[in-house]
Amino acid sequence: MKNLINTKKIISLLAVLLITVTVISCQRDGSADEDDLPQEELTNITLLVKDDATGLTQTYDYSIGAGGIPTIPLTNGKTYTVDVKFKNGSEDATQEIIDAKNEHFLIFDFPKSNITVTRIDGNDLRSDGKRVGLKTKWQVNQAVTGTAPFLKLTLIHAPQSVNDSQAGTAWGSVTGGETDAEGTYNLTN
Repeated sequence: MKNLINTKKIISLLAVLLITVTVISCQRDGSADEDDLPQEELTNITLLVKDDATGLTQTYDYSIGAGGIPTIPLTNGKTYTVDVKFKNGSEDATQEIIDAKNEHFLIFDFPKSNITVTRIDGNDLRSDGKRVGLKTKWQVNQAVTGTAPFLKLTLIHAPQSVNDSQAGTAWGSVTGGETDAEGTYNLTN
């Protein structure tokens, strides 16, 4: 009987220890690199597209999950400076992405266009020397190379590694990570 009581106590203590370790290991450490932007909170991806020749800037807002795809007119041979902004409702979440830059990376995929993308985010580089892609230059070689051209823009969280070179039709690729936000923009010329 005494042996049975000791066994119950040991099992109870092990259960409490297991629960304690699980709770402690799941807590965040308060670092800036944590993901504070789950996809369900990002509501809008806005592109500010500036024609470098004219200086005119147009705004294209993609509302996540709301339907409707904005159309961006691009002219072959022109260069554009593009700023990407993220919102949670009416709040700008872009600074949070900059603050956690080592945890984020943008992929620009133009499957039916020939556009060269150069990342020109300020001197605020990720620890691997790459830029997130919140500010880019687009050299439009050919805006339309197939039916219904579009841009698929993806914000990746916590990639294990990133590459900012072209991979097929996309500018940027990652290993690991998960999608924080994704937007689609039609392209015309």
